[in-house]
Amino acid sequence: MNKKIFRFCLTIFCLSLILGAANERPRIREFGIRPGILKPGPLNAITDVSGVLVGQVTLIEGEDIRTGVTAILPHGGNVFMQKVPAAFYAANGFGKLTGTTQVEELGQLETPIVLTNTLSVPMAADAVLDYILGLEGNERVGSVNPVVGETNDGFLNDIRGRHVKKEHVLEAIKKASSGPVEEGSVGAGTGTMCFGYKGGIGTSSRILPGRQGGYTVGVLVQTNHGGVLMIDGLPFGREERAGRMGDEYGREDEGSCMVVVATDAPLTSRNLKRLAKRALLGIARTGGYYSNGSGDYAIAFSTAEGVRIPNRTPKPLRSIEVLRNDRMSPLFLAAAEAAEEAILNSMFKAETMSGYRGRKVEALPLDKLKAFMEGRK
Repeated sequence: MNKKIFRFCLTIFCLSLILGAANERPRIREFGIRPGILKPGPLNAITDVSGVLVGQVTLIEGEDIRTGVTAILPHGGNVFMQKVPAAFYAANGFGKLTGTTQVEELGQLETPIVLTNTLSVPMAADAVLDYILGLEGNERVGSVNPVVGETNDGFLNDIRGRHVKKEHVLEAIKKASSGPVEEGSVGAGTGTMCFGYKGGIGTSSRILPGRQGGYTVGVLVQTNHGGVLMIDGLPFGREERAGRMGDEYGREDEGSCMVVVATDAPLTSRNLKRLAKRALLGIARTGGYYSNGSGDYAIAFSTAEGVRIPNRTPKPLRSIEVLRNDRMSPLFLAAAEAAEEAILNSMFKAETMSGYRGRKVEALPLDKLKAFMEGRK
């Protein structure tokens, strides 16, 4: 290749990068809306909580495959040998969150949390078993409780084809990192919808002031639910939504939302359950109402080293220091705010997508939203 052709190709490549960056959809704060009153962390993501890792695999193939996997690891070590306190809460239980009974009973998490589509949950759980059993030090492990959540992406994805395979789940776990988290139509949110628009993966975080402990709360969501979209307290598209109700009322609202909450505050499962409840307020703050066919779950865990639960210990007793009940309210606010912003980020970052049987879901129309917000000032 001569120098002129090389320079021309390099120029085109650089221009494509610049135009791609210019056309990239913003997060909600980049759009100029700042939900809540607490400050987000440096990444404004669940990975602002020290130790938390996120990995994703996105499957977009042909016209029919629009799905994927998102894996959340509480720390980078052997999670089975160094379990973390955890709890879950269901606002509406139309879902398939595998592993919840043991989390409820023992108050601990011993595997990564994996999110995918509804019909891939059993396979994903089997992949998590392979991962845990294959870790060094787990050679004698005979019981594992994989935690796998889901939403149904069957409108845009050939869900019956069950295109997510073990290798995709293991790849997502292997790729997990502590950096920025990709949002929108990626990972387990590739084929999802939210409030009638394109949904996906979203994340956000909040850091408490030093006088309130300085703790961090991070949230990651997989959005696939409905309702009447509220942005910054205003009902966007209310008239359009009301006009679609009639005999079809409720059909667009059937769906699910998975909420994963991480914090570095030293909490046991009891207060983590309370924290999970408050994170689900993010759904309500954005206009969801836990419809009949919606699986609305939150699972929360603490990364604080002082409350980790060793799998084996020679001592029958353990001593830990935990946050008092009367210090929980700031964390509750942080969870509600971060969940609200994470849901909105999932929509702001998601792009219009076509998929299974030629179906199409439009992205949240930011130009209309801007005009709407300016008209309400």
